[in-house]
Amino acid sequence: MTALALLVIFPFAMLYAAASDLVTMTIANRVSILLALAFPVVAYAAGMAPGAIGAHFGIGLVCLTVCFGMFAAGWMGGGDAKLLAATAVWFGPTPMLLEYILFASIYGGLQTIGLLTIRAFLQPVTGVAFIDRLLERETGIPYGIALGLAGLTVYSGSVWIDIAARSAPF
Repeated sequence: MTALALLVIFPFAMLYAAASDLVTMTIANRVSILLALAFPVVAYAAGMAPGAIGAHFGIGLVCLTVCFGMFAAGWMGGGDAKLLAATAVWFGPTPMLLEYILFASIYGGLQTIGLLTIRAFLQPVTGVAFIDRLLERETGIPYGIALGLAGLTVYSGSVWIDIAARSAPF
């Protein structure tokens, strides 16, 4: 059961967050809540000590505080801030968190450059609501796509996948 949870919960949350941000420019609170509530259960089942689980939540709280400041300054969306913090709980005080932030920055930068370039040449007249919204120059950047992709990139090579492979019944 632990293997299934490790292989489904985090990847599904990342894919859902990216897709919903693409289509609606929002990331539902339930995604971040799912990640935060599932982590201690899955981590404990995988053998993580309660103190280590607490350290992971401490890192998530630090990230939430920093991201809330960025949200208050208008530099980041609220859903993005909560998703980044909830993802930080899963990666904890490890190099995986730095990798996540690095990949999110790279993917986000490439996504931003690509979207701004497309907006310079295309008008929002496709008739598809979410595509037209993305093409509008006043619309922000759906950074949840970069956050989700970065989360999947780092998670795919993480200790969580190793644990899932070792605990799988097959």
